[in-house]
Amino acid sequence: MSRARGHVASGLALLGALGLGAGALGCAAPLVNLHEGPREYVATDYDEVRKTWTREDSLFVFSELESALTVSATFESWDFRWAYAMRYAQDYRLTIPQRQRLLRKMLGETRATHEFFVALYGGNPRHNDLTKPDSAWIVRLIDESGNETAPSEVVLLRKPNELERRYYPYNTVWRLAFRIRFPHARPDGRPTISADAGWFGLRFAGPKGNMDLTWELEPAEVEVASAAPAPSADTAPAPADPPASSPEPAAAPPAPAPAGGTDADAIYP
Repeated sequence: MSRARGHVASGLALLGALGLGAGALGCAAPLVNLHEGPREYVATDYDEVRKTWTREDSLFVFSELESALTVSATFESWDFRWAYAMRYAQDYRLTIPQRQRLLRKMLGETRATHEFFVALYGGNPRHNDLTKPDSAWIVRLIDESGNETAPSEVVLLRKPNELERRYYPYNTVWRLAFRIRFPHARPDGRPTISADAGWFGLRFAGPKGNMDLTWELEPAEVEVASAAPAPSADTAPAPADPPASSPEPAAAPPAPAPAGGTDADAIYP
């Protein structure tokens, strides 16, 4: 009996080291889609939407009995940004025009780059800075069609603010946080996420191994937002106006800007 318990304990420990605990084995990551268009999110939907667009995994090196790298990443898609904007507008009590400008700005950015919020830890922290030329890791955008694309920009968030801690709760003080952006199209004009791909993801690779975080697309997902002009102020979707019983103040103060700047044009970190 004790031996059986020992085997079970050892097995659970191994699964934990692999990042394959009971929860990971029992539920698959939700399918996603890259479709544009209006959403009906409210502020309280944000946490669930964030979970839909977030992936996490760990790379375990058996020869060294070490968890070499653990990564959590949120793909900031059109869908995610709509929910983010609703949560932000509620938290900072934005006026209707401020909320509309924020939403237009955030949605327009999805047509310029594929952006991920990434927080990671593992091994020697000095070797995990993806902005350094001697980093132990590189990161690439990949898809089912075989595309592999280097980032156009990697930004280290040296001192994540309160918003970046609360909106991405896996971003603890023990991790390094980054914003990683990839181009929508390759130099030859082909999209970096193929319209025929059934999934896309991030690949982290280095001397200690490699691992992929993947987002599987819903069946019949046959179109990825191409590199199109950002929506204009007249045509971009915007949240519906509140009922007449909640009129907008005649002269509202500019919205707070956690990452520097003023008003909604600089409100998104």
